[in-house]
Amino acid sequence: MAARSEHQTVPLSVLLKRELLHEKIEKPEIAHGQACQSKKGEDLALLKTECQRVVGDGVSTYSVFGLFDGHNGSAAAIYSKENLLNNVLSAIPSDLNRDEWIAALPRALVAGFVKTDKDFQEKGQKSGTTVTFVIIEGWVVTVASVGDSRCVLESSDDMDIGEFIVPVPYVKQVKLSTAGGRLVICSDGVWDALPAEVALDCCRGMSPDAAAPHIVKEAVQAKGLRDDTTCIVVDILPQEKPHVSAPQPKKKGMLKCMFRKKTSESSSYIEKEYLEPDVVEELYEEGSAMLSERLDSKYPVCNMFKLFTCAVCQAEIKPGEGISIHEGAPNSRKFRPWDGPFLCSSCQEKKEAMEGKRSTDLAVVVTNELMYILHFASDKKCSYDGK
Repeated sequence: MAARSEHQTVPLSVLLKRELLHEKIEKPEIAHGQACQSKKGEDLALLKTECQRVVGDGVSTYSVFGLFDGHNGSAAAIYSKENLLNNVLSAIPSDLNRDEWIAALPRALVAGFVKTDKDFQEKGQKSGTTVTFVIIEGWVVTVASVGDSRCVLESSDDMDIGEFIVPVPYVKQVKLSTAGGRLVICSDGVWDALPAEVALDCCRGMSPDAAAPHIVKEAVQAKGLRDDTTCIVVDILPQEKPHVSAPQPKKKGMLKCMFRKKTSESSSYIEKEYLEPDVVEELYEEGSAMLSERLDSKYPVCNMFKLFTCAVCQAEIKPGEGISIHEGAPNSRKFRPWDGPFLCSSCQEKKEAMEGKRSTDLAVVVTNELMYILHFASDKKCSYDGK
């Protein structure tokens, strides 16, 4: 994404117009559609709009969309759908303002995913699930994914900005321009049949309600119904404003019209260059497998992790019992024993198992430098797609 020269100044009129534009379309309109053709009955979807959280004296809203593709049964998918969001939210301090809350989401998603996996493991179930989880707050979209479900983002102003695919497991946070965008979230039943470009192109111009079943139909026609085939389409758009008729321009002499036209075009070109920001601004992207890196103490929100609270499960830790997240890490010598965040003993065992430092009967899939624990018995063979 090209950056402007540091010495280049922005006209005051442009800055004022930016501010006015920002005030007029502070919150986008969220529209969504969902469709599924079932083969095994293991795909589950979570669709929650207008979720509320208290911010100071007011209320802030956000939307959540999740796709859970179960393997070896639907137990893990059901459990994740019912518990993942609460586990993510419980990892975020309640006293954060809006910007801090958004900045806290990537780490909270890591903590929430690990806690959900750890809690489900304790139930002794043998099923697993892939998850694509999307939280939309204003124009900021945060996506976390484990497994072979994924999310593709496209702008809504007919510009091809490429794919923003969230592979296994990966956290990415972007800020859309006020032109908005479209999210296409699908299980592998779609992505195994359709390239991302085809899925986006085949539904362009359709409403989300029409786009989702159309993508599913295209996928089934291409490869047949081999697996559960699920699609969620989410449009993030400026709220519609009432149309205001522009006043008729006054007639001017030929010379004045020519001069005015030239000046207007020149001014509009300059202002357009500044007023139209990049379609997508990347805020965060991380794919490390190490919790010591994903839950780093250098996090910008200083009170993200409490001193006597486990950074993963949020359990209270007695003084002296907490284990630094950096213990055993390759760069652990750079940190002091009291440098947090801290884990309880149970979550420390989970961390060691994920990093291959403790024997476990769980099969570990490592893809794109990040791992996802699938709950299979030790005598089960675990492949990439969990089957």
